[in-house]
Amino acid sequence: MNYHLNPQEQQQQPQQHQQQQPPQHLQIPSPAGEARHDDDAPLAEFLASLMDYTPTIPDELVEHYLSRSGFQCPDLRLTRLVAVAAQKFIAEVASDALQHCKARQSTIIKDKRDKQQKEKRLVLTMDDLSKALREYGVNMKHQEYFADNPSTGPDAASREE
Repeated sequence: MNYHLNPQEQQQQPQQHQQQQPPQHLQIPSPAGEARHDDDAPLAEFLASLMDYTPTIPDELVEHYLSRSGFQCPDLRLTRLVAVAAQKFIAEVASDALQHCKARQSTIIKDKRDKQQKEKRLVLTMDDLSKALREYGVNMKHQEYFADNPSTGPDAASREE
């Protein structure tokens, strides 16, 4: 069977199979990046501002750890973006560790109400830091120090005999 369409039917057939285009705000940009959205403007401004910003963490240090993890990118803006993200993470962890430290020392002060409150300085410990890091999913095991080991100390000699 061989079907032949007359010219009028040939014009109608492609129209039947055409897909409707999604609205402009729902279209996916082409890989070449030809279509730009209004949402891209703040991102472009932020990336441009990274060139003028000098982060606390040096670019060389960030590049070292990025290359050590197998990531290489010649774009300095991306390196600085990672530096800003790392700086934010460190600041949040330090702030949370400070809150743990304050909570720990406030319970010590309540226990020792008889003694005068001479020292008001805060002492940040590894326990405070490890509790703060645990909230972010980082489990930190710190080394036991010689004095922390239960097998050492004044009673250790009596245990060995």
